[in-house]
Amino acid sequence: MPAEIGRIGQKRYGGIFYEEFLKELQGKRGIQAYKEMSENDDVVGSIIFAIEMLIRQVDWNVQPAGSESIDEEAADFVESCLHDMQNSWQDTVSEILSFLIYGWSAHEIVYKRRMGRKSKNPALTSKYDDGLIGWMKLPIRGQDTLYQWEYDSKDNLTGMTQMPAPEYQLITIPIEKLLLFRTKSHKDNPEGRSILRNAYRSWFFKKRIQEIEGIGIERDLAGFPVLIAPEGVNIWSTEDPNMVRVRSMAETMVKNIRRDSMEGLVIPFDWKLELLGSGSKREFDTNKIIERYDTRIAMTVLADFIFLGHQTTGSFALSSDKTELFAVAIGTFLNAIAEVFNNKAIPALIDVNGSHFANITDYPKLVHGDIETQDIAKLSAYIKDMTGIGVLVPDDALEDFVRQQANLPERVENAEQRITPDIETNSNESEEENVAE
Repeated sequence: MPAEIGRIGQKRYGGIFYEEFLKELQGKRGIQAYKEMSENDDVVGSIIFAIEMLIRQVDWNVQPAGSESIDEEAADFVESCLHDMQNSWQDTVSEILSFLIYGWSAHEIVYKRRMGRKSKNPALTSKYDDGLIGWMKLPIRGQDTLYQWEYDSKDNLTGMTQMPAPEYQLITIPIEKLLLFRTKSHKDNPEGRSILRNAYRSWFFKKRIQEIEGIGIERDLAGFPVLIAPEGVNIWSTEDPNMVRVRSMAETMVKNIRRDSMEGLVIPFDWKLELLGSGSKREFDTNKIIERYDTRIAMTVLADFIFLGHQTTGSFALSSDKTELFAVAIGTFLNAIAEVFNNKAIPALIDVNGSHFANITDYPKLVHGDIETQDIAKLSAYIKDMTGIGVLVPDDALEDFVRQQANLPERVENAEQRITPDIETNSNESEEENVAE
């Protein structure tokens, strides 16, 4: 077989990537910038909150790869492992979702042998005592602890080296023990790309304008302070140490003028203080400018529908279309999470248990439910139309699906047999009435 000749062309040096052309978004500086955006901006925070809440309410289950009993057992085993970790599955998903903010999220696989609740070793404590090896936890390895990525000469990722608090010692985790979640892959960059990347420019200008707006409002309320020195006092002299000191004190006094409950000023005799332009009006409407940047920030992640109730325009149909598109985008993130588990975590979990699951058809698959709840009115109308033309035939599977979508109780076994006699009785009574007539 011919050997690999070319290279991917990753811009990295010493395990550190330089694919990002903005220096303020490279490495740790980028992590701090995205952290500030997600935790200190109201619009970005609401978008991240909406995404997390929608994803956390999604149902997850494990499907067997075949119809054999061993396939069912393997699927049940994997699903039991999801809910037998030190941290709940919901909390684990919440940690994984940090890959949306930073572009990537790395989690170490930690195993345990399931020895029941009464095990003397806390590391072996489990809801089950079957002796199989399950997941103890899938803890995150914080993005801000990254020191560098480890690669071999063929551009193959071999591990992650971190320098975590509180010891700040170098720790290298081999890639075999890591689950790496990414929003996208370009040049096989393990750091992916933050969903906030395209919003950075709008956020940057919005933040500066808000700061200037706050300063401007304060200055408009307090007025523009002017401190006039007495005649004959040359505070601009750089040769007289006393004048240099007096000028410094005067500048500090002017800068510290504020409008609050402690306002007041004591100045030397013959000095004069004036406040110019108090209550003036700015030429630009900063509110509209900030709203424009807010909308653009939301547009970058297809979440601009959150402004429909706060603006004078927008219809229900438009809102429905935008939310459906947003739900589709979130569905791709769920697919990315499930793919990592299906391609690495679950096969490794099955294989580590040796011959116990040796005869399975294939590895079980982790699947997720729907983001949005089903519109029952539309669903019922669709089923009615399809059954009316004979495309769908009512059966137990269809009934179970409808009950599930409508959050109705599960179907009771033999319910049809209990109803049938009543129907037959009514039918017989009708026949007897027809004969009598």
